[in-house]
Amino acid sequence: MKAGNNKTQQLSERFEVAYNQVHDALKDIVQINDERFVVLVKVGAKKYQVIETFKKDLEQYARLRNAIVHEKMEVGFYIAEPNAKVVNHIEKIANILSKPNYALSIASKNVINFDYNDSILKVTAAIRDHGYSKFPVYKNKTCQGLLTASSIMKWMAKNMENNIVNLSDVKVSDIMAIEKQHPIDFISKEINIFEVEDIFEKAHKKKSKLEAVIITENGRSDERPLGIITPWDLIEIDYTVD
Repeated sequence: MKAGNNKTQQLSERFEVAYNQVHDALKDIVQINDERFVVLVKVGAKKYQVIETFKKDLEQYARLRNAIVHEKMEVGFYIAEPNAKVVNHIEKIANILSKPNYALSIASKNVINFDYNDSILKVTAAIRDHGYSKFPVYKNKTCQGLLTASSIMKWMAKNMENNIVNLSDVKVSDIMAIEKQHPIDFISKEINIFEVEDIFEKAHKKKSKLEAVIITENGRSDERPLGIITPWDLIEIDYTVD
C-alpha cells in the first residue's frame, strides 16, 4: 500500500477514534435513553453551552462518519476521507468533552466578600473600584447570602435627609436587614463545568432563579470563597478551538 494511502487510513482511523470518544462523552454528559449520536447532540445543545458551541460541527462529523464507516468501498479505501484539519478539530472537541474543565476555570476568582460588621463604605469603595454589584456576606465566618448594590441604593433612598445620606456609621448588617434573599449554592472546587450547568438547570426547573454559585474547597458555606459563578459566566464561556 502506498504511503499516501497509509496516511489517509491513519487520518480516517484517528477520526473514528475521536468520534467514538465524543460519542461516549455525550452519553455520559447528556444521559438520556437514546444513544444515537445526533440525538445526543441535539438534546445536549439545549442544555449545555459547550455542546451548543460545537453542534453544527458535530452534526457534520456525524454525516462524515457515516460515509467513512458505511460507504467504505474496500479495505483501506474510503469514499470519504477527513483531512488533517478536521481530524485535529474533532480530537480537540473529544478532549474538551472527555476531560471537562473544572468550574473554577470559568469563575471570577477575585471574590470580594464582606463581614456583617464591615462599614458599608468598604462596599461602596469596592463597587467604585471593581464595578461589582453582588458580594458574599459572612457572619461568624459563614456565608449568609449576597449583598447587592441595588439594596444599598434602596437603603439610601429610605434614609435620605435633605438629599443627603450619611454612611459613616452604617454597617453591612444594616443593609442586610432589608436585603431580599438571593438564591445561592456552594460547590466543591472539584466540580466541572457540566456539573455546574446542571446545578443552574435544576434550579431553573424548580422555578428558583439561582443568582450565584460560590466555589470553596469542599463546597461548604463556612469556607473561604475561591471563585463565584453567575448565569452570565455560563453564557460567556469561550470553548473556541482552532
